[in-house]
Amino acid sequence: MAAFDPVLIGLALYLGWKADQFGKVVLVAMIALVGSVLVSWVLTGIGVPWPAPIGRELPTFFPVRTAAALIYAIVGYTARRTIAPRA
Repeated sequence: MAAFDPVLIGLALYLGWKADQFGKVVLVAMIALVGSVLVSWVLTGIGVPWPAPIGRELPTFFPVRTAAALIYAIVGYTARRTIAPRA
């Protein structure tokens, strides 16, 4: 479920779409990872049910989140180059 965190998917795809160089995809993945972890942590802390909760007694699945963020960022970057190439 950690790979299907909606905040992670949205951030990684959007920022991957906006990246102008492939090297920035790794940075985009890290930003998406940190953003999704912070949102998940806050929502779990206030008691909102979340698909990938984070807490002291809950697993965080950082390797899964990191790999998913990188994959989604690459998908966003590739989609931009395929769908709307720049002149």
